[in-house]
Amino acid sequence: MVAASGLLAGCALAPSVHPVQEQEFTTALAIPPLAPSRVVDGTRMFSLTAQEGTTSFLPGVETPTWGFDGSYLGPTLRAARGERVAVEVTNDLDEPTSVHWHGMHLPAAMDGGPHQEVAPGETWQPTWTIDQPAATLWYHPHPHGATEEHVYRGLAGLFLLDDDASAAASLPSQYGVDDVPVVVQDKVLDDDGRLDLDGAGEPGILGDVVLTNGTVGAYHDVTTERVRLRLLNGSTARTYQLGFADRAMDLVATDGGLLDARVRLDQVRLAPGERAEVVVTMAPGETTRLHSSPADLGGVAASFAMGGKEAFDVLELRAANVLAPSPEPAWEPSSHAATDALHAEDAAVERSFELADREINGRRMDMGRIDETVTVGDTEVWTVRNAHPVPHSFHVHDVQFRVLDVDGDPPPAVLTGPKDTIYLEPSRTYRLLLRFDDYTDPDVPYMYHCHMLRHEDEGMMGQLVVVEPGGSAGEIPAHEGLAHEGASRESAAHDDAVPEPGSGPRRMPGAGPDDAGHGHHGG
Repeated sequence: MVAASGLLAGCALAPSVHPVQEQEFTTALAIPPLAPSRVVDGTRMFSLTAQEGTTSFLPGVETPTWGFDGSYLGPTLRAARGERVAVEVTNDLDEPTSVHWHGMHLPAAMDGGPHQEVAPGETWQPTWTIDQPAATLWYHPHPHGATEEHVYRGLAGLFLLDDDASAAASLPSQYGVDDVPVVVQDKVLDDDGRLDLDGAGEPGILGDVVLTNGTVGAYHDVTTERVRLRLLNGSTARTYQLGFADRAMDLVATDGGLLDARVRLDQVRLAPGERAEVVVTMAPGETTRLHSSPADLGGVAASFAMGGKEAFDVLELRAANVLAPSPEPAWEPSSHAATDALHAEDAAVERSFELADREINGRRMDMGRIDETVTVGDTEVWTVRNAHPVPHSFHVHDVQFRVLDVDGDPPPAVLTGPKDTIYLEPSRTYRLLLRFDDYTDPDVPYMYHCHMLRHEDEGMMGQLVVVEPGGSAGEIPAHEGLAHEGASRESAAHDDAVPEPGSGPRRMPGAGPDDAGHGHHGG
């Protein structure tokens, strides 16, 4: 024990092995354009084309990149609760890709995971109805075994949702002016200015060049007393600890939407895929910078080697000499709040997930295996633990969960909102409350996985299907070009049997097969 403590102490004193370059903040922040749309027979239609291009991250250097409808990143899609939407996704790349709607509640066949890859030259058109709270979601590729590369090359964008609560809220709301998208990413550029994907360390590629909306050294001109930053960690591996050295900020929303009330804080930790909306107050004529402090990675074995030592600026905010007034952040609950709500006392089933090495519950991803079978409308408790002393996170498709507790204690304020992705500190236990509503398909799975994208690509992912009460899992259809890693299928049917430790469902005490309501919308 003494030796281990000494090792950790030594690691704490070690310098970073992934330093980030200092930048001059002299380039205006690029604002992803709002995607155009048209309404056809009551459906709002968007289109996205994945394509190759070049982007000038550094002066005089053109870097080969990928993007949607451009050379890097993609436009911001926006829709309101209750709208029917469709997105025409065209693949102009030379290899298959996909588009996953991260954080979205929608049918499994529309989810854009590894079972919905789009071949070169082909178009895929998912269609669904927006039925969840206002939130900052995003979209990115999810091809089997290649997600890290596709995201790293530039394929990603925001998908903003609105509802009655957000429309009436006292929050900055002029897109690109006082309601600002902030996609934070890091890259390694080789001597020729090309993206370097060869990093072999944990938890993946840790870059020395930080981009904000694809801009190096970005500043944003602030014209109002308050500015709302929609923060997305769009990196493939790096965790950020974002805040301001000279002021606090108000956290107003997490991954899946608005909090019950704003939370005043100095920093927010964001692992890859996590989002946070913060409101920052400015005074006329002042300048401040969004800063990433050394990330608190928990009890990892060597934080200096895993992105836990770097401190760097991300975005400069420059306030005008005269600022338009902004109200204090405030909002009322949505009219859907009661049906969206999750209640721990309704939980009927427990499941446990342990992440270690590149496995979940001792198994690597198998495209042909169903790992969990969930009954639609059941409220469940998922106990998730990182048993590996490296950074891991946990993302669940289709749902927004609530964190019940961490090691048996109430979650910190930053984890009290709706979430779809969470950083897992090693050797800590997180209990999540969630419910899969509305959509069933015994043959097409949703994913759950680590969102350190190299870990996901190397097998730290599982599959679940949602079935009607009394139903069972079907067979995942084989797809051309998608080789299954095994022919077996393990169906985790709901019954009273106790499965192997660390996996499968357990009926909670006092919960009969019909105790939990069905058909409620959870978002």
